Amino acid sequence: MTPKVPAVVSTRETETRIAIRSEVDIVTDRQKGRAMAVASDIAATDATLIATAISELARNIVLYANEGEVVLQLLENNGRRGIKIVAGDNGPGIADIELAMQLGYSTSGSLGLGLPGVKRLMDEFEIASEVGKGTRVTVVKWRL
Repeated sequence: MTPKVPAVVSTRETETRIAIRSEVDIVTDRQKGRAMAVASDIAATDATLIATAISELARNIVLYANEGEVVLQLLENNGRRGIKIVAGDNGPGIADIELAMQLGYSTSGSLGLGLPGVKRLMDEFEIASEVGKGTRVTVVKWRL
């Protein structure tokens, strides 16, 4: 039996990479994102939105691809500060992104709030997916 690799793959001052393989990793990821937001003087309400988005993205990785990675990165652009979240996997991919982004659409029997909900919570949203190769969702929340 091979030893389990720790969930946190690497951490730098402005970036944290978290391997997502189980529900436990989702909790770790959410906590790291909230802590990063609070440490960056992002409002508590926005830190909650960030944690919620991270949970949804990481849960999609576990549910559809079994494993992947979430990268949390602090941003600064012309005095604006924010957090960038990149959730990626090498899973089955999304055949119809437009359909997957419709509120209420789900292939897992859920309420279908995940990706559309994440888009609503964040300031920037981008998704790229290829069937058989995986999905990458990039979102940003800027501090007001």
